[in-house]
This record gives sequence, C-alpha cells and structure tokens, in this order.
Amino acid sequence: VRYRRERELPVTYERLRAFHEVIPLTDDTGKPTLWDTVIYDAAEMTALNQALKEVYALLKVDGDLSVVQHLYVDRVDFCTFGNSTPFRVRIVNAYNDNQDYFYVKKADASRIYGLELEHLLSPNRLNFLTHGATLVEEHVAGIPGDMFIAHWLGRRTELKPIRVAKELVKFNERCFVRLLGDMRSYNFVFVLTPDFEEAQVRIRAMDFDQQSYDGRKNFYFPQFFKDNNPLVRFCMRHLRPETARQYQREEQTLILQRASLAAQRLGHLLQPMAADPIAPPEKVRTLREGLAEHYHRADYLKCESMGELIRENLESIRRDIGRPLVTALAGE
Repeated sequence: VRYRRERELPVTYERLRAFHEVIPLTDDTGKPTLWDTVIYDAAEMTALNQALKEVYALLKVDGDLSVVQHLYVDRVDFCTFGNSTPFRVRIVNAYNDNQDYFYVKKADASRIYGLELEHLLSPNRLNFLTHGATLVEEHVAGIPGDMFIAHWLGRRTELKPIRVAKELVKFNERCFVRLLGDMRSYNFVFVLTPDFEEAQVRIRAMDFDQQSYDGRKNFYFPQFFKDNNPLVRFCMRHLRPETARQYQREEQTLILQRASLAAQRLGHLLQPMAADPIAPPEKVRTLREGLAEHYHRADYLKCESMGELIRENLESIRRDIGRPLVTALAGE
C-alpha cells in the first residue's frame, strides 16, 4: 500500500476463471502451445473487456483512461502448466495494430517478494499490482531462454560470445544473492539491444514463484540446472575463471549500490519478510547451513527465516568487497 502496489482492481483472478469454453492456441507453425484461448459468456464480455482495459491503464498510466480509449482486448489466454496457472491478456492498439500483454495470476507471498526484490536489486524495473489474492504483472519482453539456446546460441554473428558469457555470470550472481530459485531456461528471457558495434545482452527473470522457498543452495544457481547446460558449456568455452570472477565482483558491487539507493524501501520489504514463514523451518535450516559453508560465515546459523538469509547474503558481499567502498556508497 505504501508504494502503491496494492490497488483496487475491477478484475480478479477468480472472475477470469469463470470462462465457458477453451480453444487450444497454436504457434505460427501450427504447433500447440501451453496456452488455451478462453471464451466467456456473451453477456459478460463487454463489461469484462472494459474492466481489463482499466487494469491495463492502472498498470501503465496510473489509471488514466483518456489515453487508452483506442485500445481493445483482443484475446485472453489461460495456461494450465506449472503452479501459477496464469491468464495472459493481449491488448491491441486499434490505430496501428501494436500489441502488448499483461498477466493475471494468483498472488502469493513468495512471488510478491520475488517481484519486488527484482525491482530493487536487479537492473530491471517491474510494474505489478495486487488486489487481495489477485496479482497483475506486466509482460517481460525478450527471447525465452530455451528458444535462445535452441536457435540463437552460437548461431548469430552479431552476438559476441563473451557478452553472453558475461551476462550469465551476472545473472547467476543476482539470483543467488537474492535467493531467486528455479531459473531453468524457460523461466528467463534474453533481451538484445543493438549497439553501435555489437549487440548488448541482458538476461531477465520472468517467473518469481520460487523466491526464497527451497532449502538447497544450488537451487538458487541457474548454472546447475540441466536445461541450462548448453548455455553453461558455451560460456565456459569463452570465459576464463579470472574474468568470470571480475564479472561476479562487478555485479556484487552493483547489487550493493542498488541496495543503498533503495535502502528504505528494501528495509520495509525485508522486515516483514524476515518474520514471514514463507518456507518450512527445515528448508531454512538446510539453506542456512549451505550458505554458512559457502560464505565461510557462522552468522548464517543464527538466521530463522528466508528474509534474514537475504539480509545476511547482502552483508556477506558487503564484507567481501570491503567496508571503505560500501561506506562511500552509503553516503556515510
């Protein structure tokens, strides 16, 4: 509520569940996807479409309906894959056919913490809204990781291998420090930005339901998932250990800078997170032992929650980088 994430919304997740029919959605080649297009009762459609436009206006322009009158809801899709079973709403501009998406999901604590930590500690900014048990997320544009591995990795001359390798190291570190788990290749996207010589690469998470839940330390390292093995092997061929350590340290420094700039908001988030039992006690105990061994710090063994472990991770990299640098970043 303090940061205007919780808002009164005209559409809830449960309202979208009241569809009558489904039509399997196929891709451009005619192959089935994991999504079905849903159809609602004709008497509901007009009011529902207007309500979805209002949600999009809240997400994008703080509810100013005057600038979205020319938009219309083209399609609502439903996915039964995974535990979030989201709805995807396609919004189209009637003047130029430009399209955008947003998602409506069941809200849960882990996902909310994950979205907000991404907003505060990563280089990416995220718009999302909650309304009780309903969560609305903006679309994260990019090439899905599994598609990138299959069709882009090592096949595009405009992508310099070292830039792909560098970004994997940085993404790996971001996920581990903030305890974002289950980053298999279909849970993140590659964002490519043309530069004056070569394209820049960034990896962005797009699924946050496994934020701070699992007890296995390696669950928070994308490099250890089998789906990501081709990407990891590619990066190992193009990156020396000394260079990888340099990129890891760069990302640690940036994480501390972001934490310093958003110190008050981050504190407001981690305080309730430290008191929130979002993971079973046995998972917290297993993870704190793994992190204590990883960072060689017994302070982890005093932590009783996932929020406390994230705080301790930030403290570990602060100590590793050195107090003088952090003191300067904090403005002390």
